[in-house]
Amino acid sequence: MTQSKTPVFGIDLGTTYSCIAYVDEYGRPVVVANAEGQHVTPSVIQFSGTERIVGKAAKESSVLYPDQTVEMVKRFMGKSESFLFMYEGTRYTPEEISSYILRKVVQDAEQQTGMKISDVVITCPAYFGIPEREATANAGKIAGLNVLSIINEPTAAAITYGTNEQSDQTVIVYDLGGGTFDITVIRIEGGSITVVATGGDHELGGRDWDERVVQYFAEEWRNQTSSSEDPMSSRETEQELFSRAEQAKITLTGREKTDIPIIHEGQRARVTLTREKFDELTNDLLGRTVDMTNQLLAEAEKRGVTKIDQLLLVGGSTLMPQVSRRLIQEYGSSRGLEPRVFEPSEAVAKGAAIFGYRLSINQEIITRMAEQMGVAPEQINMETVSPSQREAAERAVASDFGLTLKTVQDAGKMPTNVTSRSFGVIAWDRNLRRDVVSNLIRINDALPAKITQTFGTAEANQPTAQIQIVDNLSSSDTWEPADSRILGETEMDLPRGLPEGSPIEITFELNDQGRLHMNARELTGGRVVQTELQTEAIMSADDVTAAASRSKSLTVS
Repeated sequence: MTQSKTPVFGIDLGTTYSCIAYVDEYGRPVVVANAEGQHVTPSVIQFSGTERIVGKAAKESSVLYPDQTVEMVKRFMGKSESFLFMYEGTRYTPEEISSYILRKVVQDAEQQTGMKISDVVITCPAYFGIPEREATANAGKIAGLNVLSIINEPTAAAITYGTNEQSDQTVIVYDLGGGTFDITVIRIEGGSITVVATGGDHELGGRDWDERVVQYFAEEWRNQTSSSEDPMSSRETEQELFSRAEQAKITLTGREKTDIPIIHEGQRARVTLTREKFDELTNDLLGRTVDMTNQLLAEAEKRGVTKIDQLLLVGGSTLMPQVSRRLIQEYGSSRGLEPRVFEPSEAVAKGAAIFGYRLSINQEIITRMAEQMGVAPEQINMETVSPSQREAAERAVASDFGLTLKTVQDAGKMPTNVTSRSFGVIAWDRNLRRDVVSNLIRINDALPAKITQTFGTAEANQPTAQIQIVDNLSSSDTWEPADSRILGETEMDLPRGLPEGSPIEITFELNDQGRLHMNARELTGGRVVQTELQTEAIMSADDVTAAASRSKSLTVS
């Protein structure tokens, strides 16, 4: 195979570690090492004047400069209003800080490969909603990248796995990373990947295991020194404890115990942490992942999936021995499943690269069809193209790029996903005499999704109709506004003199990127209002431009 242009790179923008990959000239996904020779880069950023130090150096110096160091920023994506990091009088958003991580992995990959990287696919937790996905895309824009797609991490891992699997099967991807947990049931048939159901918690990951160990270290230090001081009151000591907790967790992967020295306020303690104690401290966290796995299996059964063929473990935190041991206890005898640790740190980035590779081939197919038909590429509707027209374009692409026809045709088998949230509007319930949420699109509905529902005005002579768009985690048709998140709102002017209950038709369209479009139509007078969803949590276009401009004056190393 030959490639006439730079490939699309896949980036696993992780909570604790990030990774970048591409598909080489032989069609193989390859992870690119960073400048330090490692396949993963710590997602840690240190601010130093006009320089942003990212990765291992920032992680190692975080104890010395805790107030200038940021980590775990991914947990705040799409939540700028609840995140505050000030440096030299400027407030930095999670998107802007994440862009430094992206710049670091891209710069290192360019240095290693000699390629100029522009087009990328970035992954995110399956449980990310619209604000979080938009924030991830904005981070890429600020970094100067052309973000072709945001795809779910478990789906990316399944793409990597499915590429080398010949048999049809149903797998469950148990993805426990540094800061997030995703659990997804995926069906692989004839090389196509279909997500059946997904769940998880984007605020549960290996960092939470570290926190339990840190609390234990602090308690043991107080016991041994008989001091009333709290080691966690010092940022420097806190950073040191987290560093030692992570190292202890890694050590316990291969050993039964480890000794940790702890120094605070000039007083020293030595704490022995055994694997048994570690498991005891974190047992409830592991239990939460099992509970969510059971809930997802029940949801998959409702959707006709009664047999799971493979249990794949991805994410660095699945290397903890307790994970495989517990999953064997839960599903070994009952379901005949043996957990398989599958490229825990690299599968997601590789899957994103494969996805990007397929996107680029599909775009080439569309370009060839447009040339054959004498129209612009954006005018091509793949649903109306004849099989003969498509095959002619596929053969042309195969010839131009030195690919087999099967490779080109397989690239058209893009994964089918589901929504990780329900989307609805707040409406007046005449029977309950109060507002309720009416969910139009429900959690685990297949994407893309489109549904139309008719509502009525709450009062006679109502001058306007306020339409509030929300998301939530309920699979019910109706839900409580207090347990939902307002994503955006719009207002429709109404004709004069409308009676109570006058119909307003609302249509939701959620595309395979998780972007929501709403169309509302007042049926009596024919007035229409449309909105491409925006939320207060998402940076405005001007803010993104300003952040990108500011970023250009900074050095990332």
